[in-house]
Amino acid sequence: MTPRRSRLVIASGNAHKVAEIGAMLAVVDLEVLAKPDDLEIEETGTTYGENARLKAEAVARVTGEWSLADDSGLEVDALEGRPGLFSARYAPTDHERIHRLLKELADSLYRGASFISAMALADPTGRVVAESQGICRGLILRSPEGHGSGYDTIFWVREAGCSHALMGEHLKSRLGSRGKAARAMAPCLRHHLNLAP
Repeated sequence: MTPRRSRLVIASGNAHKVAEIGAMLAVVDLEVLAKPDDLEIEETGTTYGENARLKAEAVARVTGEWSLADDSGLEVDALEGRPGLFSARYAPTDHERIHRLLKELADSLYRGASFISAMALADPTGRVVAESQGICRGLILRSPEGHGSGYDTIFWVREAGCSHALMGEHLKSRLGSRGKAARAMAPCLRHHLNLAP
């Protein structure tokens, strides 16, 4: 009888994010699942790390499975780090969020920004046992390039030579903030879930 693969619940209801994190963790032999649809977690933390911990702990306690959560945001230097923790709540839709950000940045020549992602891994009792972070530096474009979610279309990544939206999955995994956080987390997953290297 084949032993059951280790299971990991991604503490997100966003199918795209679950698939993206699952792909980034493909180097680890895991069965990746999404959190229960009816489980809503209030993000009351004051940092990305705190929010990731809150989500990982809650999902692990409810499911009784290992849980991985991430929290991320866009920090624009000229806007003193805004939208930051409120990136997803800066306006009702992606289009409106981008419009607000570009309007606030206006004609500023100083367009440096960072995508930041924090991840937290919780054991089946809800205890956080590992954390990681990834940062991707870039520039805010004056108009969108490509099609993507969030702020991807206006975030230019110099190493990729294109907007975050135009980066393929391989480049996102290597250069993107979530990819960097996932890569840093992979050895922790292997260690805590007793997975083969």
